[in-house]
Order: sequence, then structure tokens, then C-alpha cells
Amino acid sequence: MTTTPTPTGRTDALTRREQILKEAARLFAERGFHGVGVDEIGAAVGISGPGLYRHFPGKDAMLAELLVGISERLLDGGRLRVAESDGDPRAVLGSLIDGHIDFALDDRPLITLHDRELDRLKDEDRKRVRQLQRQYVELWVAVVRDLYPAAGEYEVRAGVHAVFGLLNSTPHLGAPLGRTEMERLLRSLAHGAFGALGRPGA
Repeated sequence: MTTTPTPTGRTDALTRREQILKEAARLFAERGFHGVGVDEIGAAVGISGPGLYRHFPGKDAMLAELLVGISERLLDGGRLRVAESDGDPRAVLGSLIDGHIDFALDDRPLITLHDRELDRLKDEDRKRVRQLQRQYVELWVAVVRDLYPAAGEYEVRAGVHAVFGLLNSTPHLGAPLGRTEMERLLRSLAHGAFGALGRPGA
């Protein structure tokens, strides 16, 4: 079966390795990294715990691939959205917001993992995540700066981080709305936050 890449780097079908990572992310987010055993992850994808070692050397490697991988995917997806745009910063920003909303709704366990388990990564992997995240922030900052040239550098950066915080709050919502309603709400809040940069006295 041929899989089709999307702007966020996804494909239509998951490989066994991707299935393992998806279930590991879910279990780690639900019970914590140390609260989940290899056997449980294996059972979630229908293979023996020891069978996981054909794909990963251990849980540490799964966590590293999850957190480094999502950082790479966000950055690559953002760059693709900018490259495919017609140069209109408002349209580019809208596309970046839509892409991050997809991440926030589809990958909630990874947001939880980042918040709780990033410090468990080896120094090299943690530095890689931070490096990728800085590049992703700079991608957004450049677009927002083009759209709101009168806004100060601090305001632009604060706006970008505020929107990330807003969109990444999805795992903490007690009673989530339907997908369409959540997309609409998050999109409205994000555009509203950035829109404040263009108002006098903001």
C-alpha cells in the first residue's frame, strides 16, 4: 500500500514501528514513563514485549524518538507551509495556525509527554529538541513580524509563545468539543491573540 505524505509529515497508514510509538505515547502520557512496562506497550500493538526490541533498544529510545520526532515534524511541516504559500503573510500565518491546531488535536499525548518527560531525555536528545523548537519559533516570528511590522520584537515573540501556550493547552481541557468546534475555537483564539498586535496601544 502506498502512503501519501501530508504537510505535517504524516502518512495514510502506520508502520509497525509507528504503531509502537503511538501506543507508547498514549501509555506514557496516561501513566508516566516509569509507570509503563515494555510488555504493556507490546500488548497494545499485539506483539510480545521482547519483540519490541527488534524495533527499539528500550523505552528511552522510544521517548527520544517521540519527542525529537514531533519537533522535527512540526518544523518540517511549518517550512513546507511557508514554501508553498503565495507570500501573503496573513495566509502563511493562517496555514501555520491550522497546522499547529492539527498537531494539538491529533497528538495530545505528545504535548503531555513534552511537559512531563523532556528532562528524562539524554542531554544530546534534549538539546536537539530545544534546537528544533527554537527554529520553529523563529519561523513563526518571521511571519508575524512581516504581518505586523509596527509591533515590537518583544510583542511579536510574546504573541507567538502565547499562541503556542493556548494551542498546546488541549490536553488539559476537561470536556472537549467536537473536532470541528475545537478547530474553530482554537483558530479564533489564535487569530485574536495575533490581531491584538495590530491594534493601537497593544
